[in-house]
Amino acid sequence: MSEAGLTRDAFLGGRVQAWQPAKGYRAGTDPVFLAAACPARPGEAVLELGCGVGVASLCLGARVEGLHISGVERQLAYADLARRNGLDVVEADLTALPPDLRARSFDHVMANPPYFAEGDGTPASDVGREGAFREDTPLSAWIETARARLKPKGWLSLIQLAERLPECLTALSRGFGSVAVLPVQSRAGRSAGRVLIRARKGGKAPFRLLAPFLVHEQPHHLSDGDDYTALAAAVLRDGASIDFQ
Repeated sequence: MSEAGLTRDAFLGGRVQAWQPAKGYRAGTDPVFLAAACPARPGEAVLELGCGVGVASLCLGARVEGLHISGVERQLAYADLARRNGLDVVEADLTALPPDLRARSFDHVMANPPYFAEGDGTPASDVGREGAFREDTPLSAWIETARARLKPKGWLSLIQLAERLPECLTALSRGFGSVAVLPVQSRAGRSAGRVLIRARKGGKAPFRLLAPFLVHEQPHHLSDGDDYTALAAAVLRDGASIDFQ
């Protein structure tokens, strides 16, 4: 990507600065919410599958000091930007990871898999955006790769469309437990459009469906101001974590 085709954008109130394409897939709030949902602690190892330009990993690293974060991204242009943003990235398809990465295990894996199944909707004209939003690797393969790379009792954090929650739960039934689902609701009175999911490899705790995470205060979009709830603002601007308790 040429310099003219890039923007440098601020996240977490400016604590994170990330280069990303001016057109194509651009990180918004979802990777920030994903980072906030990951329960990593200082000194632990984290792997992000499909990291894009690295915004989720960068936001997590800004919140938790001393993490060892690695990313996997198959699109060369995005992998290069993630490296420019300071992330350790392996360019690979998650179903064919290189041997040195397959030899490693992690305390945490996080991922924002493509939201749309193959064949759903109209393809995007931009290749990068299409690759980010429409899968050609099944959602179950993302979860299986995460399971294989996690240490025993390691945590998987996901963000996905609410309508695909049944697929996620089916895939998580193989090797995961202690599953908690947090619906992400844009405004009061609306259905949750996203879900944040946390699951533990080999976990035994019962399934939990948590009260929704409400993003905006007002029932309708405001033309002036973002009207974030206090909790959403703390996550998006201050790097607060999302409590799954």
